[in-house]
This record gives sequence, structure tokens and C-alpha cells, in this order.
Amino acid sequence: MNTQSIFDNRLRPAVEFVPAFFAFSAATLLYLQPDWFLPILKSFSTYVIAFMLALGLFRFYQGTQILRYRSSLNQLPRYVLSARHIPTYRKKLFLGRGFKWTQRHSQRLIEARSPLVRKYLQPGLFYRWARQSELLFDGLPGLSRIASLTSHQSVFNPVRPLPEVGGNSFIHGVGLEDESNVLMNLGERVGHALILGTTRVGKTRFAEILMTQDIRRGDTVIFIDPKGDFDVLARMIAETKRAGRYDQFHVFHLGHPEISERYNGIGDFGRITEVAGRIANQLPSEGNSAAFREFAWRFTNIVARALTGLGRKPSYELIARYVTNIEPLMVDYYHLWLEAEAPSNWRDLVQSIEGSEDLMKKVPIAMKSRGRHAVALLTYVKDHGLFDAVADGLRSAIEYDKTYFDKLTASLLPLMEKLTSGPVGKLLSPDYDDLNDHRPVLDWMNVIREGGVVYIGLDALSDADVASAVGNSMFADLTSIAGRLYKHGHTYGLPNSKEVSRAITIHADEFNELVGNEFIPMINKAGGAGLQMNAYTQTVDDIEAGIGSRAKAGQVIGNFNTLFMLRVKNEQTARVLTDQLPQVRLYTKVAESRTTDNNDPGTEIDFVSQNSDRLSEQDADMVSPADLVALPKGQAFALIEGGQLYKLRLPLPGKDPLLPRSMDEVYRLMSERY
Repeated sequence: MNTQSIFDNRLRPAVEFVPAFFAFSAATLLYLQPDWFLPILKSFSTYVIAFMLALGLFRFYQGTQILRYRSSLNQLPRYVLSARHIPTYRKKLFLGRGFKWTQRHSQRLIEARSPLVRKYLQPGLFYRWARQSELLFDGLPGLSRIASLTSHQSVFNPVRPLPEVGGNSFIHGVGLEDESNVLMNLGERVGHALILGTTRVGKTRFAEILMTQDIRRGDTVIFIDPKGDFDVLARMIAETKRAGRYDQFHVFHLGHPEISERYNGIGDFGRITEVAGRIANQLPSEGNSAAFREFAWRFTNIVARALTGLGRKPSYELIARYVTNIEPLMVDYYHLWLEAEAPSNWRDLVQSIEGSEDLMKKVPIAMKSRGRHAVALLTYVKDHGLFDAVADGLRSAIEYDKTYFDKLTASLLPLMEKLTSGPVGKLLSPDYDDLNDHRPVLDWMNVIREGGVVYIGLDALSDADVASAVGNSMFADLTSIAGRLYKHGHTYGLPNSKEVSRAITIHADEFNELVGNEFIPMINKAGGAGLQMNAYTQTVDDIEAGIGSRAKAGQVIGNFNTLFMLRVKNEQTARVLTDQLPQVRLYTKVAESRTTDNNDPGTEIDFVSQNSDRLSEQDADMVSPADLVALPKGQAFALIEGGQLYKLRLPLPGKDPLLPRSMDEVYRLMSERY
């Protein structure tokens, strides 16, 4: 077996410098004293000198490659990329710099971790001195600054200090020489992407890199941020300005209602039953709660159907109002229905029934607290045998005993209170007739048609329940719209309009706080409508906790065709990647030394020694969970395009003059727009 093809043998002394030195020395002597070496053919010395110089340069280059490789294992060069320099392609997606991971890199990683080569990977004397100086001068601003600059310097950039990224630099250093821009086909994005990584390791930075390209490419871009990250909001403002799309930029932010557009999460739907589903899905469904949830769904559906029949757009405020007092809604709907279906004298007959002294004596106990006009309407409809599905639903709801009704809606009312209280309530239940409120109403279909860019800040740290409810409503809303786009295209409802095909890219940060039953059909079926999901979270356990079922969590994860994994702290999460990779054959060398004593007194040989290297091989994981736990910040493994594994390094952000510097500046920009 050719061990040279198996082992790079780079973790050793750079012996190439020795022949390089002698080659340069021979060329120098021959140049200075050609008569000593070639007294007859002096002109031939020129060719010999050229040959020796070429040999010396070749050997010197080989030696520098050894040192460069060892240096890359210890410390990576600085990688900074300003926003305006992020490359954008029509058919490719830029992911960062990296290389395709193969068996060779797994082999190199094993060799770099061997204790036999540890002495070649120790930092140099100057580096250790600078580190000690930094600790010694800690607290002295001038001296500590000098020591810090010195201790963090790189052979590729000796001026600017590197950030502390932690982790094991070996993982990327084994392939640094193969590093180039990593690109992914845009056609793969409709298969959706899952980005996993623990806190503060670069998920948001990765989202900014992808989102920047999406904005410049002209996609409809939606960023859903449960935390309400200012940096992401500022980045989107800067990129829309740079791309000339600032007039298409929308902001919805629960934490800053003053600058936020308004949004009715249940006002747009394909089927009326979606309204009740979006509300009831936020309620507990385990054990006995399932029955109460089904009742809440039915009652909400009755109210939503009645509002739609009256020509009113459902909103959280209207639902909450009529859940607690359905009688006015019932009266309004009965008037509309009877005006269209009943004989022309129905008002006179209802009035006569209402004036009857025996009216309230005949009704059930649960109806005695209702108004006489409502009871008269029900009596008239019953006596004349009239029927309407919505009216009958209202009748059944109003006939419930109030005590029993309050128990059935005990879980629904607190949720509705949260969604309708304070400034957030005005945000989620917009008054379309209020001319004094200049904030636009966010409409997803209009956003998609115009190719909008939307930032969604849900402020989950302040109220997780409201953030989850609104986030799930948005997912359900987008799924419903995706269904309409899938069937009718982007020109749905617009006659004589030219079809415009535009990708809809959703970036869902911390999506474990948003994931629900609405999310499954979105990633399962919405790709045909051009919807591309990029979901960011920390662990697979977060997904299971968010959706409440291991089977459904597996269903969600199974619908992501592309996987990016930054540093994780959970072996189960790491195995989402490693279990999809093939095993590779790894080789190790074991040095053997043995001696054999000679007991024959008639010979001068006392013992025989033997030294050898024994080669062993074994099957191992191409990447182990321990490697993912040891990733430095800003680095990731990417499984893209049908199982191809790449090792990525994300760029540090550079300065951007277009970035807003504070929330006050964002307030000013949004106020100018409204």
C-alpha cells in the first residue's frame, strides 16, 4: 500500500529547507566562481545556476507549504466582508468561504489530533510572550492594547486583531488551502433549509448574508424575528436602500407599535374555517383541554361566519367582543337574513311577538337573561320554519347557559384579552375606517405581488404567548396564500394582469417559538408556490417542545432538504447531520520497536533490534458529533445538493454607512414614510 497517498505527512520538521539552502548556496558559489567548477565550459554554468535556483525555489515553496499548513491549524486568517461586497448571483446562492469535505480532511483531522505531532502545533515563542504580556499589562490601556494586537495577529493580517471565536481551529485548518467561495444552486432552495446552532455562534449573521442576496435578487423577503433584533432590522433597512427597494420595505413590530404597520392575522383567508383554526390552535390540546379547544373552535367559527355574512372583516377585537356578548351579532345577522329571505311583514310580526306579555315565560331558563327582541326573533324564525346555517349556529350559541358557556370559553378568553389589550390590540385589530391612523395595514397578497421586503418583530421576550399566537397566524396566513398562488398564480383576483414569477423567501429566526400545526403544510406543500423557508433554531428538542409531538417534530425536520449546522451543544442535534453522512476508511500509523536477545556465546551478536511502522485502518464517521460541538463561532457544516458536505466559514461584517445606528433613527425613518 502506498502510504504517501494516505498520509500527507505534513506535521513534521520542514526538512525541505535543507536542500533549498544547499541549492541556493551552490547556485551562489557557481555564480561567484564559475572557474572553480566549470573551467572549460563557463557558459554551461548559466544553465546549472538556473537549474539549482529552480530546485531551491521548488524546495523552498514545499517548506513554506508545510509551515503554512501548520499555521492554518493553529489560527485562521481574518475574513471580513462588508455588505456591499457580498456577491449576488442570478442562479447561485453565496454561502461563505469553504471547501468540500472528503475522506482526506477526516484523515488530516485525525493526524492533527495525534499526541505525536503536538510539538509541531505549539504556538511560537513570540506568540506566547505576547499572551503573557497581555495578562501582565491588563488594566493598563496603552500597553494592554499593544499586547492584544500582537497576541491576536495572523500571518495573513498582522495589523487587525481577530475576535475570540473559541472552538478547534483544526477543523477548518485541514482544508484551508482548498478554500474558495461556496455556492449553492438556487433551485435547491424550494426544498427549504434548516439552520441549527447554539446561542451566539453566528445564526443571525448567516441569515443576514442570505437575506442580503435575496433582497438584491428581487425576491419577496420575509424575516420573522421573535426576539425583535435591532441589528436585523437595521440590516434590512440598509439593504433595501442599497438595492433601491426601500419603498417596498414593511415593518411589523409588536415591541414598537408606533413605527409598526398594522396587521389583521385572521382577516385574510381562503376558507372561513381558517379563522377559527388560527385562534383555536393557540389553545392547549392535551387531555381534557381538547374538548374545550373544540368548543372554542366551533364558537369562534360561528362568530366568524356571522361577521363575514354581515360584510365585516373578522378581527381579534370583534371575535373577543362577540365571544363575551354574542346577542348583538345574532340580532344584526337575523335582521340581514330576514330582510333577504322572510316575507316583507316580518318586522311587524317580530314586534308583535316582542310585545307579548307571555314571551319570557315560555323560553328556557338560559334565555331569560337575553333581550326581548332577540327572543322574539328566535320565536318568529321557529314558528315560521325558516332556516339558515349561520343563523342556526348563532341560535345554538345564544341558548347556552351562561355559567356553562363561561366554563367552555375559559381558555379562549385569556388569549383574546392578550391579543386585544393596549397598543398591541390596536395593531392586531386595525380600524379600517380610522383616517387619523396613517400606519398601513399589512396585506400578504399585496406584499407578494409588489415583491415586498418585510421585517416581523414579535417581541417574544415581553410576551411569549402573543408572539406565538401572531407568529402562528402569520404562518397559517402565508400557507393559505401559498395555496391560492399554487392554484391561480400571482395574478389571482387581478384581471388582465401579466404573471410575474417571484420567489417568496421566508427567514424564521428562533422558529421553535413559532412552529405549530400550521407550519407542517407550509414546508410540506408550499414549495410549488415558490415559497422558500429558512428556519433557524438551536436544537431539535426545541422543535419537539414547540410543536408538542416527537412524530410531528420528525415530520418537520424531514421536510428540510438542506441543512446548515453551526456549533451545537447537544449530541442528538449533532446526529441530525452526522447520521446522514457515510462512513470513511481512516488510517493510523503505530511505531513499533523490538529487540531479540542472542543466547549463543559463540557469536559476537548480542541482540537484534527492529523498528517498523504498523498501518491500521478502521471505519469511522466522516464527521463526529464531537467535531460539531468544537466548531468555532462563525463556522458551519453544510449538507447541500443531495448530500454533499461542505465546511463553511462565515465572514465578519464590515462597516456599512447605510446602517441606522439607533432605534431613534429607525423611528425617524418610519415616521417619514407614514
